[in-house]
Amino acid sequence: MWSRSRLRPATLAGQFLVLQLSVLLLVVAVASVVSVRQSDTDFRDTRGARLRAAAENLANLPAVRFAFSRDEVAQRRTSLTSYTQRVRNDTQAGGVYLTDPDGVVLVSSDFAGRDETIDLDQSTVQQLRTWTGDVDDFGSRSIAAQVPIISDGGDLMGIAMVSESYPTWRERGRSVLPDLLTFAGLGLGLGVAGSLLLSRLIRRRTRGLEPAAIAALADQREALLHSIREGVLAVADDGTITVLSDSARELIGLDQDVEGRRVDDLDLDPAVRGLLADDAEIRDHVVVVGDRVLVVNRNPVIERGRRVASVTTLRDRTELLALQSELSARQSITNTLRAQTHEFHNQLHTISGLVQLGEYDEVSRLVGTLSRRRAEISDAVLAHVEDPAVAALLIAKTSLAAERGVDLRISSGSDLPRLDPEASTDVGTVLGNLVDNAVDASVSVGGTSVEVDVRLEDDTVRLAVADTGPGVPADQVGEIFRRGWSTKSATAEGRGVGLALVQVVCERRGGAVAVRSGEDGGGAVFEASLPGVHEGVEG
Repeated sequence: MWSRSRLRPATLAGQFLVLQLSVLLLVVAVASVVSVRQSDTDFRDTRGARLRAAAENLANLPAVRFAFSRDEVAQRRTSLTSYTQRVRNDTQAGGVYLTDPDGVVLVSSDFAGRDETIDLDQSTVQQLRTWTGDVDDFGSRSIAAQVPIISDGGDLMGIAMVSESYPTWRERGRSVLPDLLTFAGLGLGLGVAGSLLLSRLIRRRTRGLEPAAIAALADQREALLHSIREGVLAVADDGTITVLSDSARELIGLDQDVEGRRVDDLDLDPAVRGLLADDAEIRDHVVVVGDRVLVVNRNPVIERGRRVASVTTLRDRTELLALQSELSARQSITNTLRAQTHEFHNQLHTISGLVQLGEYDEVSRLVGTLSRRRAEISDAVLAHVEDPAVAALLIAKTSLAAERGVDLRISSGSDLPRLDPEASTDVGTVLGNLVDNAVDASVSVGGTSVEVDVRLEDDTVRLAVADTGPGVPADQVGEIFRRGWSTKSATAEGRGVGLALVQVVCERRGGAVAVRSGEDGGGAVFEASLPGVHEGVEG
């Protein structure tokens, strides 16, 4: 005996076949009832008219009228019976009766019901009107026509009734069964063929999966969308969102259920809407949405050589950006300290040599020169930058640039007060990366100067870093802020991160960064803005 665990679930074709057979049986049952009722109606209409004509002919026979006018029906019963039998034979009726005005049978075609009363409950024949309808013909449900026999004076002398029993259920079944069997067979054949064709079409559309497998995939899809941390969003070729995970809904700021709606109809950040509406493939594109920094990737979905949708993944890199910004600052400080250590070693070696030679006056002059140079650098920075962290960064960068043969200058128009800690960190990240890129660019072509302009205007820090490097080609202006773009060698440390980090930090605060050619077409000038900055309080 087969156990329940070994029973295979019904296939899609089997389910459709069972459904269509059930519908077919229901239709056949309803058709049978309708056919039987229709046969009753047809029988009543066709036979009723013929029975009425036969009853009228019988009531108007001279012999019948003569017998009733002379009240000699009993004496002429034998001859009148022959008339009723002839009418029954001619019309194939079940019974023919002649009765008195009260409906008592006087003459019958088969001698049945004599001296009994016919059914006059619904009849209007006693009101001298011909009537056709259903009667109880002595225990048999029949259709009957009742015609009054009227005297010359207009009085009711008797009644002529011709009746015929309704066919039995078996007789009705035999009449409609061939048609029903033909209809059922044709419907069954069409149902089987339709089920197989429909099942084949659906299996083709569903990659050959049965309903149970499709349901399992749907459950797994829902579980996956609710569990993964990365945001997943699928957009059909017509711009309709078809899949949206919980993480994606949170990352792009959507509260309501938006599946089935078009991207253009949603209240999205313009940067996000532009990415979702674009058809191009995207790799590690950074976009700022509110206070979140997202890395976006998008791949097209190709089916039979045609693009049908696109799948976009969103990764939250807000915390990573903060760590990267801090790491960038630490790396900059480390590089600066390394350069200063190297410079101090050289200076200490010089002092040691002078001491060994006994040139103490030269030692004094050298120490004074070094101290004066350090003081000049510090004074030049602190004259325009009051924020300690940014000032320390510029002092360190000045020394580092000097070691590489580049003069880092602060513009005379710079004016930066003390900032709140968060703003100071962001300004340091942006300024440090721009200065590093400017020094690298200048050194690459033998340039000797970099100028920094930094100021606070209407709660917005505006930065400008001009180098004497090769400049940025016009066809690459849109690419330089993409993560991974760099003019350094592929093995260079921090390759392709600095400018992308600058753009993300600026955009996160609602600002921007741009590049243009320097004066007289030489070098490049990077300009950045960081809104929402407030002056800090001195500790």
